[in-house]
Amino acid sequence: MFKLMKGRFGYAVRVVGVSQARWARQKLCLQKDREQARTVIVPVLRQYSSLRHLQRDLLKYPGPNYGIPSRGIGMIVARVLRGALKIRYLLLGGSLAGGSALAKTYEKWKEALPDTKFLEGILPSQEDLDSIRSSLITYRDKIKDAVPAFTLDPKLKELGESHYDQLVVWFKERLDDAVRAAEEEKSENSVVFPDDFSADLKQHAISFSAMGSAAEREREKAETIREKYEGLQEELMQVQLKYQKEVERLEKENKELRKSLMLKAGDIVARKKIKKSLIDMYSEVLDELCDYDSSYDTQDHLPRVVVVGDQSSGKTSVLEMVAQARIFPRGAGEMMTRAPVMVTLSEGPYHIASFKDSTREFDLTKESELAELRKEVELRMRNSVRSGRTVSHEVISMTVKGPGLQRMVLVDLPGIISTVTTDMATDTKEAIRSISQQYMSNPNAIILCIQDGSVDAERSNVTDLVSQMDPQGKRTIFVLTKVDLAEENLTNPDRIRKILSGKLFPMRAIGYFAVVTGRGNKDDSIQAIKDYEESFFRSSRIFKGGVINSHQCTTRNLSFAVSECFWKMVRDTVEQQADAFKATRFNLETEWKNNFPRTRELDRDELFEKARGDILDEVVNLSQVSPKQWEDALAKKLWDKMVTYIFENIYLPAAQTENSGTFNTTADIKLKQWADQMLPKKCVEVGWVTLEDEFRTFMERAKNSKDHDTIFDNLKACVVDEAMRRHEWEDKAADVLRVIQLNALEDRSVSDKQQWDAACKFLEDSVKEKLESTESTLREMVGPSIKEQWMYWCYPTEDQKNRAAVKAELEKLLLSDYAHKNTLSYDEVTMVRKNSQSHGAEVDNEFIRETWHPVYRRHFLRRALAKAYGCRKAFYAYHQGLEGELGVECNDVVLFWRIQQMIKITANALRQQVMNREARRLEKEIKEVLEEYGCDREKKEQLLTGRRVMLAEELKRVRQIQEKLEEFIHSLNAEK
Repeated sequence: MFKLMKGRFGYAVRVVGVSQARWARQKLCLQKDREQARTVIVPVLRQYSSLRHLQRDLLKYPGPNYGIPSRGIGMIVARVLRGALKIRYLLLGGSLAGGSALAKTYEKWKEALPDTKFLEGILPSQEDLDSIRSSLITYRDKIKDAVPAFTLDPKLKELGESHYDQLVVWFKERLDDAVRAAEEEKSENSVVFPDDFSADLKQHAISFSAMGSAAEREREKAETIREKYEGLQEELMQVQLKYQKEVERLEKENKELRKSLMLKAGDIVARKKIKKSLIDMYSEVLDELCDYDSSYDTQDHLPRVVVVGDQSSGKTSVLEMVAQARIFPRGAGEMMTRAPVMVTLSEGPYHIASFKDSTREFDLTKESELAELRKEVELRMRNSVRSGRTVSHEVISMTVKGPGLQRMVLVDLPGIISTVTTDMATDTKEAIRSISQQYMSNPNAIILCIQDGSVDAERSNVTDLVSQMDPQGKRTIFVLTKVDLAEENLTNPDRIRKILSGKLFPMRAIGYFAVVTGRGNKDDSIQAIKDYEESFFRSSRIFKGGVINSHQCTTRNLSFAVSECFWKMVRDTVEQQADAFKATRFNLETEWKNNFPRTRELDRDELFEKARGDILDEVVNLSQVSPKQWEDALAKKLWDKMVTYIFENIYLPAAQTENSGTFNTTADIKLKQWADQMLPKKCVEVGWVTLEDEFRTFMERAKNSKDHDTIFDNLKACVVDEAMRRHEWEDKAADVLRVIQLNALEDRSVSDKQQWDAACKFLEDSVKEKLESTESTLREMVGPSIKEQWMYWCYPTEDQKNRAAVKAELEKLLLSDYAHKNTLSYDEVTMVRKNSQSHGAEVDNEFIRETWHPVYRRHFLRRALAKAYGCRKAFYAYHQGLEGELGVECNDVVLFWRIQQMIKITANALRQQVMNREARRLEKEIKEVLEEYGCDREKKEQLLTGRRVMLAEELKRVRQIQEKLEEFIHSLNAEK
């Protein structure tokens, strides 16, 4: 049945249960190697028992046991449990029997009592008694709970603790007297019964009538107490308004005192460094974060008060009441808030407003400047909306300072809409919700939820959005506006009580407030609105009826509560944000060290300043160019500009004349016309081109230097191009050049041999250059030569073959008449055409004339070159006037000498103009361009790009934010 496995060190026994264990011991004892088994045995599993624990050693051999097993502790425990169960049965049986006997005894006692059913028609039922009792308790609780605690504004305590304590004691005594009077019970009964009533009936009737009369008296007393409570509440409101007016009066006096102190201090106060307030420092941090875009996902979680609400719900009016100035544009039913407006409120002696990017301060006490401020806000909003959109994400930042203002940062967002009208962009509704969600998603933002009280609560859009962003309501303050209209329209004041207690809307909030922000007249002043608000709550039946408490009314109490929540959130979260930016800074610095280890961290502005210096240095280098270099460059460019005109319009027509007199006359006329009409302007253009080329040459040399940084190439090129485009040569320069050039061209006397040789060389070089250009044109017209065809395997086209045939005929014509004129007669054209046709080239007269011009120009230039060679030694004949006698005509040399002298004089004049005037004007224009680019952020971002620039920009921004945050935290801790 079971098999024992023997191993190297003993038997391996698998024991399961008591019977198998006993069988294993018996088997081991019967084996021949029993002695060996007793010495070495390795049990695999222990025997388990529920009543007995194995106490002996596991390695000891368990011998056979045939006796009766001993009883242990398990048996004793079993017997004790059995005895206890017997006692339980006895107790249970006794209790059941006793209960049955007691029930029978109670029934016997009940049957022995007299029948009292006849009293049910006389005495009131238990339900009536419970109703009377609950009504009394309700009145008592209403009186006790209506005013849970009488607290005044903290500033009122500062006026005098004694007056405050007296008022609290007086109110509590009056309240205790009222409660005590409601709870008293009097037992005066004057009921007359007929004689036939029994004594028991009389006693019961007297008790019932006394109870009814007492309830009536209690009801009358509760009504009296309610009236007294309303009077007390109204008196309390009057006291609170009185103290608020007293505080405002003291604040005005304080304002005047501060003004007088500042005027008396005079220059001493002006010299002192003004310490920034906490709210101003905090606002600067938020301004830095508005434009911050980090690739490390360091989100802006700094607290701010986000004002959200449906369109025309009065959120802008609430913000104006908090700021105590009507600073926003208004429209009847029209969307006015088109972009987020961040308003920083701080306390100051003067009521002023200013924008972040402007130094102008608007005096909010003057209506004219208020109107200008509203226009500026509206203009900024419309400018922020681009590309056909209705709303914008760009933030308009402004600061409002004034006496009594609560320090905080508010962001007014566009109102949430339900329908997109035809004059809006199609995505306006989604864009507004996206902007609102973006600001409310900040876990540290205080959400000021504005609800219009004059419309049905079911039409609200903002409450659902706020409940989604802050389900627990830990950072939401609910404000019900237009309560005066709500009181007129609502017949059930309990609906307003539900709204202000958080039981009507599916959202939660840490505070509920009711405010009145005007009577619908946009011309009302802030003081007029405040007076109307106070008078409304003083006489409102909502307030008198206990629907809302005094601390839930007025925008003043609202501003106190919002400011307190704002600063509490700031103290709790600002250090966490500072730690996040420390981590971001470490990551950016690590990336810079890894990618740009030997490069200084220069942001976009610093790089632009460095490029500005490099460009201006290159402008200064223009002064290092020597006058000879300027004149040589100018002369070369002048000749390149005018060479074609000189050959085609002056030299070639003059050379066609028959004698030297006619040549000179024709040349003089052509030169004078040229100098009067075209030459000065062309020379000015040449001067400007030369200046530009020289400047660009210096810029190119700078690129080849060791210290060159390619990050500046785009910026430098753009600046130079823009400056060159704007630069214009002085108008007087052309008039001056005209006089100089006319005088130079009129002189035909070559004074010495050196000038003559220079003129001859100038003529030769010019003719050779032109001759090379003409021969190149002819080669293109006739195609490759026979040598080129054999060597480069290129063949002429049909047109080129015809050109070659015509060219050969024209050359024969010129050989026959060496002094041929520059035009062909009709007979010559016909002859050339027929000769070409005989060689298989079908051409027309126009084709022949087109080929004639370069052929004749080459013939003319060769003849002119030969004449120039012949005039090298003719200076003596020219000087003595013996040209005609010796048969030498050197009019060509004289003409080119005149042109050469004109070019030299013009180059010298242009050089003086460039060095003395135009280089400075160019430097001025480059500075203007750099100044414009320096103010244009988009232009710098376009021209200075790359990861290096972006990383340096982020490092600079993160350092600034971190430094401002640390400075703010230090000041905040110091204030604590």
